[in-house]
Amino acid sequence: MTDLFSLSGKIALVTGASSGLGNHFAKTLAKAGAKVVVAARRRDKLDKLVREITEDGGEVMAVTMDVTDLGSIRAAYDMAEKQMGLVDIILNNAGVADSKAFLDIDDDSWDFTMDTNLKGVMQVAQEGCKRLVAADKGGVVINISSLLGMAFQTLQTSYATSKAAVIHMTHCMASEMMRYNIRVNSIAPGYFKTEMNADFFDTDRGKAYIRTIPIRRLGQLDELDGPLLLLASEASSFINGTTLVVDGGHMVKSY
Repeated sequence: MTDLFSLSGKIALVTGASSGLGNHFAKTLAKAGAKVVVAARRRDKLDKLVREITEDGGEVMAVTMDVTDLGSIRAAYDMAEKQMGLVDIILNNAGVADSKAFLDIDDDSWDFTMDTNLKGVMQVAQEGCKRLVAADKGGVVINISSLLGMAFQTLQTSYATSKAAVIHMTHCMASEMMRYNIRVNSIAPGYFKTEMNADFFDTDRGKAYIRTIPIRRLGQLDELDGPLLLLASEASSFINGTTLVVDGGHMVKSY
């Protein structure tokens, strides 16, 4: 049964791998047997991750990638193919947050959020899929969306809109790529404690917010391992165009 979730022989690209969810996802994929290409805008921020995966027996390489720059994306894929081989698991994790009030959103902040969270996902997936199709090889695309792509929250107009668009784009991509044996799905995490939000959730306001989650706690990063390995492996061979919500019951509460 464990072989069902094995990623042995697979090559996975993880964007936004320098911290948070991406950092954890890279380690999880490596433990499952995949060769992992970790990507971020700053190569030096990946050194510790590369060292940790290597020390744990995994095979990993780091590449510089700015998901808003198509030239950077292509160069990263070229480098990955030269050293590892053809990427057949594409994990679109890179993203930015924007908590401006609707009336305070300006063109620059809106464009940066959309370029990173939406256009970046499209460009990374499209470039990877083009290479898979050219090689006549199947693969997997996993786009990381968010609970806020399905439920709204104040002060999250730009971010929530970008993540809702990622979910819809996932469906559209899946409908076109299935003919090439490429599955496209997304994961919509709820609230998980990372270094980026730890300070907030340690405040009284943060603790009060946690009490609104039906399960009454934040998610632990390893609770995303199962959903990730399901969608990355052959265990999900008949799953395509879906969004897997991992939120501790938040969406149940919203109905």
